[in-house]
Amino acid sequence: MISIGLIDEFMASVRRPGVTAFDLIGGVGRMLHETIGTRLLTASVYDMEAGQSKRVYSENLDAYPLAGLKPILENRYTEIVLRRHQIFHTMRIEEIAEVFADWPLIQSLGNESNANIPVVVDGKVIGTLNLLHKAGYYTAERLAPAAALLPYATIAFQHSAKSLHEASD
Repeated sequence: MISIGLIDEFMASVRRPGVTAFDLIGGVGRMLHETIGTRLLTASVYDMEAGQSKRVYSENLDAYPLAGLKPILENRYTEIVLRRHQIFHTMRIEEIAEVFADWPLIQSLGNESNANIPVVVDGKVIGTLNLLHKAGYYTAERLAPAAALLPYATIAFQHSAKSLHEASD
């Protein structure tokens, strides 16, 4: 369950003039740490028509900087998260290696389990919350609270959606 204090903090941020997408996703990140747990959170926005994504949040900017646009690759992750709008999660580094080319970096940071939570508006994934943790961590039971985070994540990603469009202009 998300604490009332974190909800109040997040909603105060939403109302604050000049709030950034980074701030709002950081607020969702604090909720994630409390409810599901993560060693490292990043967040990405998507433009499916253009076939591109962009990282808009990172708890480790050295390992995962907020870089430019990246092409969306076709694989099992794409099918599950971007087409079916379901959470993609793995329990072992070997599963991560099947879909993410940066698996050696993930492993070097002490992580071998991941979860990607899609945020969907109007039938389209507008963003994903990307979580990393130790091997075996992201079970279906641990991920069950994800649905309670989606309203807050939706607000944050709606704010960040302009970030992708501004980058492509």
